[in-house]
Amino acid sequence: MTMKIPLPDEARLTPEIAATLGKLPPLNVFRMMANAPASFEPLVNFAMSILLRSEFDKRKREIAVLRVAHVTRSSYEWTHHVAVAKSVGVTDDEIAAIKADGAVTRLDAEGNLLCRVADEISRDVRLSDEALASIMDRYGVRQATELILCCSYFNMLSRFLESTRVELEP
Repeated sequence: MTMKIPLPDEARLTPEIAATLGKLPPLNVFRMMANAPASFEPLVNFAMSILLRSEFDKRKREIAVLRVAHVTRSSYEWTHHVAVAKSVGVTDDEIAAIKADGAVTRLDAEGNLLCRVADEISRDVRLSDEALASIMDRYGVRQATELILCCSYFNMLSRFLESTRVELEP
């Protein structure tokens, strides 16, 4: 048997956490977060700020998220975000290019840059001066910051998913 952290018993959740879970898609990632009651609401709010309230373009965001998921080898994150990416216009060919083992070079210049940013944050933690200057020039302060927060959040999430061993829903 593989070690993993179990999903919480729904009967033992606080009414507040149960109510929040009831408003979210029925995903194991959210249920696993409920194992940490003090962090649950802040994590959900942070996720929603990136997914629903950011100015950063959703299609571009999903290219970066998929690259983070690939680099961090998070199959749960990859599987769910392939569907999200397709819903915002990322093509099967682009998804295949994002899954490259080396540097991504088969997308357009902007897609390659998004993947480079995801790679550097995931692998090196700190963006190179060149990558930071490129996203500042292209997106400005707010959206460059939102892209960095997005990549950082999905790095944290992939580590959480993989370390707790969250399973894909049936």
